[in-house]
Amino acid sequence: MTNILNNMNYFYRNAIFTRKNNQVALVNIDDLEQVSNLDEWLGVVVSLADGKHTIKELIEYMSHQYVNAPDNLEKTIHSVLNRLIEGDIVRLSEGKVELPYYLAEPVENMDIEKARALITKDGYAFDGQDTKH
Repeated sequence: MTNILNNMNYFYRNAIFTRKNNQVALVNIDDLEQVSNLDEWLGVVVSLADGKHTIKELIEYMSHQYVNAPDNLEKTIHSVLNRLIEGDIVRLSEGKVELPYYLAEPVENMDIEKARALITKDGYAFDGQDTKH
């Protein structure tokens, strides 16, 4: 199901990720070898989903990555976000979101034991789906 997105919403990740070998992937913190690689567009959005920026800011940022931004850039970003939202990998908010320690950075930048302890304390569980494409 495709949702019409409000570009003023903030977007934030709800999944633990890695940037190992320049490949963004979802990772199981209890088994760091269990990863689900994301395609480039999905990976860019997941890595930028820090809860501090709006969809509009994402579109503006991505448009600066091109000499001439494609006409369908906004539509493409909305499509990517919808896929990530459907998998509960990314969520939207009307205001800024402060991510918990275990979602704020790639797993390789974390103290794994601290992250696991906070996950247990917070009762966090990722029930989303892998988004393979």
